[in-house]
Amino acid sequence: MQRSLVLIKPDAIQRGLAGAIISRLERLGLQIVAMKMLQMDKALAQRHYAIHQGKAFFNDLVEFITSSPIIAAVLEGEKAIETIRQTMGETDPAKAAPGSIRGDFGLDIQQNLVHGSDAAENAEKEISLFFSPEEILDYPKEIV
Repeated sequence: MQRSLVLIKPDAIQRGLAGAIISRLERLGLQIVAMKMLQMDKALAQRHYAIHQGKAFFNDLVEFITSSPIIAAVLEGEKAIETIRQTMGETDPAKAAPGSIRGDFGLDIQQNLVHGSDAAENAEKEISLFFSPEEILDYPKEIV
């Protein structure tokens, strides 16, 4: 099983799309093992986007992600990272395929609704920024 961090960004929260995004991911068989709503502060945003530090758009990223509450979640499943990234679509909604989250709802390259880890090692680092091990639940997925 693979885990990925998913962030439902401020634009999705403000537009009332959080439920639709989470539902799309769950319908793919991914299991939510942790979730919380939070207001990201500047320090956490800078750690999360550290890979982009020094780039022209870094400050805009930090300002945007801290502008409104977000939902942070850990999703688990077979090939979770690949599945989530394909479902999100290209970072730029103008290039994202119809049927993808960003292709259907994204407005621009910054207001693209959702973040998902891009690799297993990054997922582990990102998850630890938002969740302690005790907050991640391990439970059987039973069909009811």
